[in-house]
Amino acid sequence: MATNRALKGRIRSINNTRKITRTMELVATSKLKRAQDRVIAARPYAQALTDVIADLATPQLASEFPLLRTPPKPGQGGPASALVILITSNRGLAGGFNSNLIKEARRRIDALTAEGYQVELIGIGKKGIGFFRYIGRKFRSERVDIGDRPTPVHAASVVDELIRDFAEGRLGVVELVQSKFISVLNSPPTTVRVLPIEAPAAKQGMRPDYILAPDAGTLLEALLPLYVRNTIFRGLVETVAAEQAARRTAMKNATDNAGDLLEALKRTYNRQRQAQITQEIAELVGGAAALQG
Repeated sequence: MATNRALKGRIRSINNTRKITRTMELVATSKLKRAQDRVIAARPYAQALTDVIADLATPQLASEFPLLRTPPKPGQGGPASALVILITSNRGLAGGFNSNLIKEARRRIDALTAEGYQVELIGIGKKGIGFFRYIGRKFRSERVDIGDRPTPVHAASVVDELIRDFAEGRLGVVELVQSKFISVLNSPPTTVRVLPIEAPAAKQGMRPDYILAPDAGTLLEALLPLYVRNTIFRGLVETVAAEQAARRTAMKNATDNAGDLLEALKRTYNRQRQAQITQEIAELVGGAAALQG
């Protein structure tokens, strides 16, 4: 059985750890609010862009744009290379957040390899990069500079070269592995097809009566790269929000567990201390009785 001194040391250590996890929980809660605001702010532009492309992209026009055409498989004369973009965090202490994203990326790499592609990898975030380096996987590029506040400029810097490679036939598929931020408690890892663009379906009913200037083809030529960049940007902001939600949950659980452990240790310490006091009293009474006898 642990001595009172050892129990006091453990209580002090766990209490200090609990203060740290509580502070990290509060920091994550604050960052989560700002990250949620960025996710919400990004949605109207993305929806408007999707609606416009859905209205402009007719089957005749779609065949004219490389970003909308699905290349044949490698065995059918198509490009031999595919690319997976993996977004993880730069920091840990977020439960299974990063490991789930890495599992999803490995699943997609295996699936694309089975289709005959040579899969390249772009890593965003230290955790994913560190894992694939450990297993000997090379990256086409690595990004650890984006952090908690991604911008459209960051998204463009990641994907503009890929747009050119796809349009020129050097890439057959580009996929993004990210967290889909649904709610604070529900942010599953998911794979989003970046290229080729899956043209959004137009809404049912009458098509909007647009007056186009310039023509639809010129507009699509400008809007399609914006759509691809926005897909990456939304993946970045949603993954940041999911990371903060996961860290807040993990730190809350750690804080609660530390509190439960502290209560158990304090009860054990108090029982041992009471037993020691009782024993000392009994020895004093026994000694006094012996002297009187």
